[in-house]
Amino acid sequence: MAANELVAGESCKLSGHVDECCNCTYQDVDRLNAVVQPLLRQLVRTAFFRYFKVNIYCDCPLWPDDSMCSLRACSVCECEQAEVPQTWRREEEEGWCNTNQCAAELDSRVDSTVDPDTALRLLNLKGWRGFNNPWMAEPEGADDYQYVNLLINPERYTGYAGEHAHRIWNAIYSQICFQQQSPSPATSSFSSSSLPTISLAVPTISLASDQMCTEKRVFYRLISGMHASISAHISANYLLDEERGLWGHNLTDFRKRLGSPELRYRVENLYFAYLFVLRAVTKAGPLLARYEYVTGLEEEDAATAALMKQLVELPELRPSCPMPFDEGRLWKGSDGLALREELRSAFINITRIMDCVGCEKCKLWGKLQTLGVATALKVLFSSSDCSGTLPTSPVLSTLVLERNEVIALVNLLERFSASIEYYRHLSEELQALEGAEAAPLVVASGEPVA
Repeated sequence: MAANELVAGESCKLSGHVDECCNCTYQDVDRLNAVVQPLLRQLVRTAFFRYFKVNIYCDCPLWPDDSMCSLRACSVCECEQAEVPQTWRREEEEGWCNTNQCAAELDSRVDSTVDPDTALRLLNLKGWRGFNNPWMAEPEGADDYQYVNLLINPERYTGYAGEHAHRIWNAIYSQICFQQQSPSPATSSFSSSSLPTISLAVPTISLASDQMCTEKRVFYRLISGMHASISAHISANYLLDEERGLWGHNLTDFRKRLGSPELRYRVENLYFAYLFVLRAVTKAGPLLARYEYVTGLEEEDAATAALMKQLVELPELRPSCPMPFDEGRLWKGSDGLALREELRSAFINITRIMDCVGCEKCKLWGKLQTLGVATALKVLFSSSDCSGTLPTSPVLSTLVLERNEVIALVNLLERFSASIEYYRHLSEELQALEGAEAAPLVVASGEPVA
């Protein structure tokens, strides 16, 4: 049955192989994700993985910062200093956060409160670098970064929409149109003049093999998959009643973003992005298995290390999908190095666009996920060889991941994993309601929250 012959709810029935250097079927992914998701859900709730250091108050380098979201759901408040693990804080600057100034009553801002016991534990780690990543723009001074507890700042609907949000996504997609050679990041100054005229519709990019090489298709699908994941979280965690603080599934929003047959390609790209990041995690498995997950909570840190070892050595991965993505098939032509530099320059520009997001919580998750993608790119393409061999490859012998990179990579995989589950559940709900006349398209997912 052709995609355009499907009714909306049936579009969840993906079949066949995930294209573009992936060695798994959609059914393989669903079976594997059923095992991976519970592990990831436990990991991101640990002390090590729930604290992310980020600068959400940076200036936009591209256009006047003319749209700060004032809705409650947009806001973020940083962690109190006492909450951040002591071993992470000892050699860092003090006085960077005062929660009395964080407008915590506005849910649209990032809530940075942290329990005092946790904060006294992070102070021991030597100088924070955040990341050392060739796929990221150079970070600003560490003084501008704050710790944020991701669990009290969940990725969900914020109300950030309209022309400003469309401008962000159009700026991002403009970087993967590749209409002309991107300048080297070392010599380019990325500004609003380097962006095309912005329209409110996300550009449609043909993935036909005669129009775009494999590497550029991979790059596009990775960004599109991240976009689809964000859409899934918005639809699944939608503010249904602001007065009551009631959140739940919005099937009307889901149908508009992912649930219609003509949007099936977005879901296919989500599956692709999941496999891409899963491959990075498994390739970095030896490094992640011996990483020091230190927050000062000895029992929890030991449990975190055990969970990570269980994830990277997952026996279910080998029979169904031993190599989720084969990076060894890329950069093979005579122009491989130049092409990699072009894509690297484009992605660096995308990381700069994140500074222009006008919603604190959206910026928080946008920055985390772009750092997660950059970390996956760093792992997979850290060597000029880009070997597609299994994780025992000596390619990783010189690979170093900063703490924030590990946190971003694992949280990104969990976001993609949860999005696949959300898509499946929302599709089933939509299909069940399609035949009912005047069926409600919002489903509350729990008690109201304060």
